[in-house]
Amino acid sequence: MGVSRRRLLQAGAAASVAAAIPIGQHVAWSMKDFERDGYSPDYPDAPPGEESWMNWSGAQRATPKQLASPKTLDELAEFVRTSPDRIRPRGSGHSFSGLVPSEGTILDVSYFSGLKAYDETSGIATFGAGTTLFQTAGALQAQGRTFPNLPDIVDQTLAGSFSTATHGTGATLTALHDYIRGFRLVTANGDVLDVNAQSNPDLFAAGKVSIGALGVIAEYDVQTIPAFNLRRILKVEAIDDVMDAAEATADAHRNFEFFYLPGTGVAATLTHDLHEGEITGAVPSEDDETLAGLKQLRDTFGWWPWLRRRVAQSALPSGTLEDVSDASLELLATTRPIKFNEMEYHMPRAEGLAALRKVVSKMDRRKDAYFPMEVRFVAPDNAWLSPFHAGPCLSIAIHAAVDERFDYFFSDFEPIFRSHGGRPHWGKWHSLKRADFETLYPAFNDFNELRRTFDPDGKFLNPHLAEVFGETFNA
Repeated sequence: MGVSRRRLLQAGAAASVAAAIPIGQHVAWSMKDFERDGYSPDYPDAPPGEESWMNWSGAQRATPKQLASPKTLDELAEFVRTSPDRIRPRGSGHSFSGLVPSEGTILDVSYFSGLKAYDETSGIATFGAGTTLFQTAGALQAQGRTFPNLPDIVDQTLAGSFSTATHGTGATLTALHDYIRGFRLVTANGDVLDVNAQSNPDLFAAGKVSIGALGVIAEYDVQTIPAFNLRRILKVEAIDDVMDAAEATADAHRNFEFFYLPGTGVAATLTHDLHEGEITGAVPSEDDETLAGLKQLRDTFGWWPWLRRRVAQSALPSGTLEDVSDASLELLATTRPIKFNEMEYHMPRAEGLAALRKVVSKMDRRKDAYFPMEVRFVAPDNAWLSPFHAGPCLSIAIHAAVDERFDYFFSDFEPIFRSHGGRPHWGKWHSLKRADFETLYPAFNDFNELRRTFDPDGKFLNPHLAEVFGETFNA
């Protein structure tokens, strides 16, 4: 739904003619610096003999003693068994929460990647845990297979996406970890366990969403289905109309999500449904252009919410903007070259819209917000630490540009999410601790006891996980 900065400024000039502009407020706003204190795009300086690491957004940073990359399963097991330091496995760095930082060892499993086996009878494929979703989808497509659903970012590894309960959207579609049929786990003492629902049902239910606390997963067996095509329709509509129809729209389409553009009153809706016959092919994304335009709108007119909304509604397109068809891989998955920070909570579906209306209202009152909010629907599953274990959910994700402040996520929006029974995405920003998770997850203490059984000395803990599990952490 690309809209250029030039178009927005032209619309702004036209709207300004009809309004009396308080010049002092406009000048003060134009001098505002939105960059957050302490922001740096550079890796942290590591002391002599240590390494430097940061996540995708740069907000999580560490200087571990080493970045280890074992090449074989035997090497991995021996390294974990003999390491005197704490170990945190990493994927592609797309977790915003503090799951990875360690001053001991950060462990990379990228050598454990690629399609290892495929069973044509069952449709179960075996992949290395370090395989990215993009690589996985491509390898499956070559077999005429695919996952039932995908998230919108496919740079994540299987281990990272499964372990944090990463999801796509669809009222009848579960999160990605629900496709797991088995996994190979290296425990703290170097044992290698092949785990499935039959061999060890408790460890299987716990390990599907493990947040890297049970050990290092080297391999997954995943259920696949025949490849399929989708038809995508992108529309731009008033946010109030979208929210009023959201429940019905989610139930009427295979995949449904929408993006609210703060301060504009406008939302972009995306539906995907199964498609037979010829395909049109996907069209190039205009997301980057739209985002640049929304930032310019904030920078130029954010000081006056009425004018900002009027300019946006004059400049933004409306109605159906895209009607295309292609392979599910091509339409569901994207890359995100523009970096950001994110908080996402999953509310019980019955509570979701009430929470969303409060979030939209509060976001519109923030003159500095411009990054789109994302709203998705997810079906339930039975993993012990799945945020979707108790029933269908509506997920709300809020974002801020990578170099701008996001402390208001916690002060303004997290209380709304929590008051409506929300559970945070394990890989996104949140402030919850053990007592909170004990309330939200019936099996949380079962998971914690299992974790202690397999890692009695806390080899896989870091400060963040120590808070999650209520453990004392001595570096």
